[in-house]
Amino acid sequence: MHRLIALVTVIAGGLGSAVAASAPDGALPFTAPVPGGVAVICVGRNAESAPRVLFDGQRVLVARSGDAWHAVVGLPLSLKPGPYEVSVRERGRSERTVRFDVRSRRYETQHLTLANRRHVTPGPDDLLRISREQELLAQAFSTWNDRALDLVTFDLPSEGRFSSGFGLRRILNNEPRQPHTGVDIAAPEGTPIAAPAAGIVIETGDYFFNGMTVVIDHGQGLVTMYNHLSRVDVAKGARVARGARIGAIGSTGRVTGPHLHWSVSLNNARVDPALFLPREAREELLAGFLPAAQAAEPSPSRCEDGTRTQ
Repeated sequence: MHRLIALVTVIAGGLGSAVAASAPDGALPFTAPVPGGVAVICVGRNAESAPRVLFDGQRVLVARSGDAWHAVVGLPLSLKPGPYEVSVRERGRSERTVRFDVRSRRYETQHLTLANRRHVTPGPDDLLRISREQELLAQAFSTWNDRALDLVTFDLPSEGRFSSGFGLRRILNNEPRQPHTGVDIAAPEGTPIAAPAAGIVIETGDYFFNGMTVVIDHGQGLVTMYNHLSRVDVAKGARVARGARIGAIGSTGRVTGPHLHWSVSLNNARVDPALFLPREAREELLAGFLPAAQAAEPSPSRCEDGTRTQ
């Protein structure tokens, strides 16, 4: 399996005591400042403690690369192109803002036909269930903790064929639906799924659309989700090590065949998982399924000062 580039930082305690694990040069994700992408923004240099960074009211992952701190900002698919800013708070300094621009990105359209009409037009009881499940997942994706973490690498959660890319505008049985907020890995039912990094299982369940599901909190606002499993091999609250089996590929929920839907959430924004792959792996495995990552550029590890943006 190919491995995802290291992302997770350590930000322990409050603003005054925040520290972060240093990322080696080149270990930041590829920056693609587009809806559904990631902006990597220089927010300062040389300070001993990591600044506290917020975007649209959400805490943002901060990683050190070289002598510079970078905010790694998840950009929602619904975000409109234009100028934006993050707020930066450092001990002993006034709050400041750092500006960056979000470019436009057009995603392809995917037409699917589902035999189960309920998965296209749910009934009243289904809608109540869906609402409860959406609340649970919203809580999971908004998770933030200051737990001290070592720098980690991400592995692909399962082997298989990448069958559907991130951001596709979906038409189900000729009816428009929400865009695709992950990548799909097609493989035979029962293919193992492994935790791509250490974390805590913060949600499991059998959901109307998602089928059997596992959600893992890796820390610092980085959350991953695994859908349509045939079985779940972990319990809520369990600590999992990298490579630990968490379940198996299946066809539960709203599917056209067995596959894993894998989502990456960063500061409560679903972003293109391909942005966290090395360029070689992206080109080899995901050719044709990289709408956001096609706009990606390697993130520089140095910047001139705390006001310069990428």
